[in-house]
Amino acid sequence: MFSTKMTVFLVLLLQSCIVLASDPDPLHDYCIPIPEFSSIFPSCKNSSLVTVEDFVYSGIKNPGDFKNTGFASIPVNSAVFPGLHTLGMSFVRADFEAGGINVPHYHPRATETAFVLEGRVYSGFVDSSNRVFARVLEKGEVMVFPRGLVHFQMNVGDSPASILGSFNSQNPGSVKIPNVMFGSSIKEEVLMKAFGLNDKEVHKLRKRFVPQ
Repeated sequence: MFSTKMTVFLVLLLQSCIVLASDPDPLHDYCIPIPEFSSIFPSCKNSSLVTVEDFVYSGIKNPGDFKNTGFASIPVNSAVFPGLHTLGMSFVRADFEAGGINVPHYHPRATETAFVLEGRVYSGFVDSSNRVFARVLEKGEVMVFPRGLVHFQMNVGDSPASILGSFNSQNPGSVKIPNVMFGSSIKEEVLMKAFGLNDKEVHKLRKRFVPQ
């Protein structure tokens, strides 16, 4: 009898845990975080204190400064735009000078759609079988990059280009391949063998990508 009751209890407990874990949707219309709270699960403002300004963001009206690197990105997430909190989305504005490149990278927690605002951008991704899906996107075209797949963009026009990227995650994350490989503390021997480089070449690349 005891074992039967225990089995029933464990089944009910497991079902309740599954129900709780499968409910990622917001339980309120919105949750504007209180600025004083910086935890992962901040408290929400009282709805009577929320204004329309909490749902408007003006920080990407102008291009980012890409003069030094040829590329600039302005991420927009709930940290800078509180109205996005708990809505499961974020976005980014990316600006390129002619020839500018957004290096190969991936987002571990989100699929991205990239809409070309201006210019001509060679854009693509690589799937898990090393097949490349890429072509030049014109103004007004959009491309999707599946979650976790390496992708890239390069301005192939003669004038600056701009892209608006959107993500189905409040915190998509971004892993830039060159920075991870040569800007981290991976042993030089690993990098030399993996990329067929000598120690001088690895050292040169590390000077470029290691934060100063």
